[in-house]
Amino acid sequence: MRVARVAVDGASRAAVVDPQADLAWPLGPEVGVIDALTAEDREGLVSSSDPRPLSEMRLLAPLDPPSIRDFSVFEQHIEGIMMGQGRAVPENWYESPFCYFSNPAAVTGPGEEIAVPPGCSDLDFELEVAAVIGRAGRNLAPEEAGKHIAGYTIFNDWSARDLQFAEMRLGLGICKGKDFSNTLGPWIVTADELERFRSGDRLDLDLRAEINGEPLLDGDTLANMAWSFEELISYASRGTWVRPGDVIGSGTCGYGCMLEVRGRFGADSHPWLAPGDTVTLTVEGIGTLENTIGAGVDVIPLAAARPGRHRSRGTA
Repeated sequence: MRVARVAVDGASRAAVVDPQADLAWPLGPEVGVIDALTAEDREGLVSSSDPRPLSEMRLLAPLDPPSIRDFSVFEQHIEGIMMGQGRAVPENWYESPFCYFSNPAAVTGPGEEIAVPPGCSDLDFELEVAAVIGRAGRNLAPEEAGKHIAGYTIFNDWSARDLQFAEMRLGLGICKGKDFSNTLGPWIVTADELERFRSGDRLDLDLRAEINGEPLLDGDTLANMAWSFEELISYASRGTWVRPGDVIGSGTCGYGCMLEVRGRFGADSHPWLAPGDTVTLTVEGIGTLENTIGAGVDVIPLAAARPGRHRSRGTA
């Protein structure tokens, strides 16, 4: 089953969608996206609603997640970035999955225009798949974690590379380089729908990116994740909770962003994104997510640091 959010009479509603039949069944306002994804009586959900043409409805981001954890588990992606810096993949990358928290208030949906963030000249996309948590859990073992996955969606983790690398020099992580947009969609596919693609503990889904209709080199498969989604959720729940609606990103796949491709083939091989460019991401078994870049606003300048008026009390 595929669950989306659609605009109905000026409000957001969960909907069951069938893209092949071009149909959507908007659900009652009391039924949320997670409710629909985890419902036992799925046929009852659809039978209680009248279908409408999906092509005539505006798709919204499929959910407003309480949190977004984004991992980085594709060795090929890290390898390409390191090539651009004349380095090998760091040894500690192989020791454990790692993630950062992104901004759930910056979620965007399919078809939305993505504005260039203020002060950015090196705008990039990132092709990922995200698992959506359907049941709360804490300190989960990998063999337990799969029961907590409600479904999967496409995740475009947009990146302002020039802002990102300036911030990372401080060693505090990423802020404005990732703060402006996280695109999810076009809908969430329930976990059982993708079991036919399972290969061991991974999902073998083809991943493709296009810029203005032109494929970005070879693409990748989700089966190349160095850790499974179950292992990522186990790590995310270590010492804390994962909650319904939480988004767990896979990180960028191989050949899934400009930074990696430029690292492999040189800065002249692919330009950064600019207003008017269209990014199309396709994941087998899920669908296609497309957005166009729009002009942003000018950065509001801030003064450089200034000495305080008072010396520290601990200074002699």
